[in-house]
Amino acid sequence: MEQINALLKEILTIDLINITISGVRGDEPASKIKIRPVLMKKELYFQATSYIDTKVIHSNDKAEAMAKKIAGWMEGSYKQMQITTGTEEISVLVSKKGKVTVKRRKKAVSVSPFEMVASHNREKRYILKEGQPVDFLVDLGVMTREGQVVHSRYDKFRQINRFLEFIEDILPALDKGRTVHIIDFGCGKSYLTFAMYYYLKVLNGYDIQVTGLDLKKDVIEHCNQLARRYGYDSLRFLHGDIASYEGQDQVDMVVTLHACDTATDYALFKAVLWNARVILSVPCCQHELNQQMECGDLTAVFQYGLLKERMAALVTDGLRAELLTCAGYKTQVLEFIDMEHTPKNILIRGVREKGEKPFALSDKYLSCRGLLHVSPTLERLLTGAFGQKTPDGKEESHSETKD
Repeated sequence: MEQINALLKEILTIDLINITISGVRGDEPASKIKIRPVLMKKELYFQATSYIDTKVIHSNDKAEAMAKKIAGWMEGSYKQMQITTGTEEISVLVSKKGKVTVKRRKKAVSVSPFEMVASHNREKRYILKEGQPVDFLVDLGVMTREGQVVHSRYDKFRQINRFLEFIEDILPALDKGRTVHIIDFGCGKSYLTFAMYYYLKVLNGYDIQVTGLDLKKDVIEHCNQLARRYGYDSLRFLHGDIASYEGQDQVDMVVTLHACDTATDYALFKAVLWNARVILSVPCCQHELNQQMECGDLTAVFQYGLLKERMAALVTDGLRAELLTCAGYKTQVLEFIDMEHTPKNILIRGVREKGEKPFALSDKYLSCRGLLHVSPTLERLLTGAFGQKTPDGKEESHSETKD
């Protein structure tokens, strides 16, 4: 393992972007481990994130201690390590017999990562500005205590600011004269939930009550601890399922970010029933229509699983957006973050139109779903709730849909 030890001594510096360790051997509980540099009290540490089933466990060590951990993992538990620095992509493979193979490839950069960050930041206006520390961004490892963005977390910093731009656009739809109720379905680690609260409450003075909902109890407990630490009295996190959540009678804004497959449909459905003024949804893992889509004229495309899967995701979100329009929302489909950073980059934004509009499926919706022979969950939920007949002539009921 001398080759790995020498490599770790070289790359465990502030210029590291990330390390991913995978290819588990034997009974090691973590399917993969990710490592990135973080600054804690002005000292350089390396944070290891272990993924064990649905749990995520963090630990922080200085370079020497982290090097020993990584060497131990690669010696007996894992066979592959991918390293990204500001100038190189490095691949490490360890065979069953312990043979180490290292491949290095230079990245086409002419400036250092810090120079790249600084240059980009001068060109872009951010709502949360670099150089102005924000408590939750410091705790989440995005910023140092001096307000500098940790360069390995710069994509997350951009994502948070991009999300706040969407919030900024819909401010006229939120009533500043009363308490605004907001629910974040599938909030996860809640980077964006904290950002939304900070932007609306701290920076803009809105009277808000924000509820984050997620299925992971340990994540919910941690987020509640952070909210108490920051004094965010109007922010709470609850353990629960989107489909069965009944904790609110009135909600003004519903946020759902990366809720998997039909969980997004249940979140959108509840938003419509609550007559929410604003809906912001970034869907994820759209599997339902991939299993349903049939169209003889598109067989040449659908015969390739990858292409059909991507088309199913786009069709799913297009039909969701049209259903929100049918329910009385001015709906847009927008780019959430550049495709180079994440493939899950579509955001559906709906703002309720003024005046009452009875729910009815539009001709263009019926034409598309008929062409592909699909029956989306959101359609069934909405037609059931509003006493409509489905295109096949069956009348749905809300109670049947819930079962």
